[in-house]
Amino acid sequence: MWDHETIMMIVQGVGETLYMTVLSTVLGYLFGLPMGVLLAVSDKEGLKPNAVLYKILDAIANIVRSIPFLILLILLIPFTRAVVGKSYGSTATVVPLVVAAIPFIARMVESSIKDAGVIEAARAMGASNMRIIVKVLLVEARTSLITGATIAIGTILGYSAMSGAVGGGGLGDIAIRYGYYRYQTDIMIVTVILLIVIVQIFQSVGMLIANRLDRRKS
Repeated sequence: MWDHETIMMIVQGVGETLYMTVLSTVLGYLFGLPMGVLLAVSDKEGLKPNAVLYKILDAIANIVRSIPFLILLILLIPFTRAVVGKSYGSTATVVPLVVAAIPFIARMVESSIKDAGVIEAARAMGASNMRIIVKVLLVEARTSLITGATIAIGTILGYSAMSGAVGGGGLGDIAIRYGYYRYQTDIMIVTVILLIVIVQIFQSVGMLIANRLDRRKS
């Protein structure tokens, strides 16, 4: 069973999984980080309270997060096809992964910034709101933000595996096509082990970076 073709298929699956996970995380933070900052800043106890803006962003985050990923993936098929020209494969899966990741990341960023505090001290020194956000809040929250990114990338990787149920590519697709439909248990076990290993690598690297930043902060 484990001929050259099978091994190369697994290798390609690992590559597709990493591609989907890393790209989706980067794009998720591109939009999720500003959204999280706006949530924290516009909250009633934030740097610049804005009830209307907060309620809009809060509603968007809650609605998207409440939809199970597989259902969200199916709902977004027309949008995905419009963006990338097709609704299957690893590149197409990045679209729903980013949509699912944005509110998840925004919530973690919001929580990290709120925990950072130190707004009053920065205001007392005459710092502008933008400077407080960039130079104070995000810097103070850096350890928490890195920890959150580690959690986010593990969650997104899990979502990417789920997308295999509808031809999303990667290890999840291999596990379902061969491990489930063709009853090749050995391939199923290998894909699961590889997914666990990848998650552990991401978590170890993320926690190492967070710990180093925390020591520098202290």
